[in-house]
Amino acid sequence: MEFLSKKAKNISPSLTLAITAKANALKASGKDVISFTVGEPDFVTPQFIVDAAAAAMKNGHTKYTAVPGILPLRQAISANLKAKHGLDYAASQIVVSNGAKHSIYNVLLALIDSGDEVIIVSPYWLSYPEMVSLCGGIPKIITTTKDNNYKVTASELKQAISKKTKAIIFNNPSNPSGIVYTKNELMALAKVLEDASIFILSDEIYDELVYTNEPPFSLASFSEKLRDKTIIINGVSKAYAMTGWRIGYTASNSALASAMDNIQSQTTSNANSIAQHASIAALTPSSNADNFLKNLKETFCKRKNLLCSLLDKMPTLPYIKPNGAFYVMLNVSQFFGKTLHGKNIKTATDFSELLVEKALVVTIPCEAFGAEEFIRLSYAVSEKDIAEGVKRIAEFILF
Repeated sequence: MEFLSKKAKNISPSLTLAITAKANALKASGKDVISFTVGEPDFVTPQFIVDAAAAAMKNGHTKYTAVPGILPLRQAISANLKAKHGLDYAASQIVVSNGAKHSIYNVLLALIDSGDEVIIVSPYWLSYPEMVSLCGGIPKIITTTKDNNYKVTASELKQAISKKTKAIIFNNPSNPSGIVYTKNELMALAKVLEDASIFILSDEIYDELVYTNEPPFSLASFSEKLRDKTIIINGVSKAYAMTGWRIGYTASNSALASAMDNIQSQTTSNANSIAQHASIAALTPSSNADNFLKNLKETFCKRKNLLCSLLDKMPTLPYIKPNGAFYVMLNVSQFFGKTLHGKNIKTATDFSELLVEKALVVTIPCEAFGAEEFIRLSYAVSEKDIAEGVKRIAEFILF
């Protein structure tokens, strides 16, 4: 007798988590592995944040909290959005969840009915289509091209919107490509979205990791009309090296915030109370927070420049030049249909698996990201590992 639901049988496991687990297993066995898979900063959570968590425990803040989060944290998030984007959100319009992924799922559960279309721009974070499908929606993919630097254009977006479209998930800076939209590019998209009867899930989790001179610009700040249709999704994971603390949040209109509060009350309830108090320290303006963010950004920018300079010396491996997050995508399609180390390469997964086997370099094949010609490298690793990893890749393809 079949006992699994159709949803359970149709959902794909997380490729990034599976490959990262494989890399960790190889390292544990004593192999000299260079892993470019990590989707988190290789920094320790700052001490001032850890101290805030210790103080919270000492002061007894270890009980259930209000479902959408403790008021001081929601106020800190509101103040942060005001300072960063000039946006005014009441604390009641903020919902704190167990990481930004949970926040996205809450939004989709609140918005999507069976058969609703959700536009997703490719390359995309691999969980977006799976979460849309879990909620009964239909992922509608816009495939970007090299001609537009793998960014969606206003005309492409306008053409993709139909009567069935309920929302778009928009990620800037992007995982997996690392591309960053300029303010002018965002404003062109905003004009299309302002006139469309759809919602915008604006995933801004990497907004503190932008390596251009332009300050971050949120679609919600374009106009009051667009702000009401936009759900900002962010968290403390990437900016403050707090991935394991599991704190994400949404900022939205009041009706959506209330709906997500109700959904969360019947599923996970509140996010971890201690992590919430620690997140107040992260998001409250201070020299500690400023210095950490400055060092984080400078370190990743330096690594990005190193990685790109090394890749530039290998014209046989074209890549998408990143300006944000901590990822770069390499195009390996030229090897499709060819033989490397005695194996016929048909896909990016074939290339990635052989790279592990022959060079002990672990990367993420991007078929699950809607980019079947690419593999993804994370530069959330040391400069030493970046140099050694690229050296091994060069030797691998020149064999």
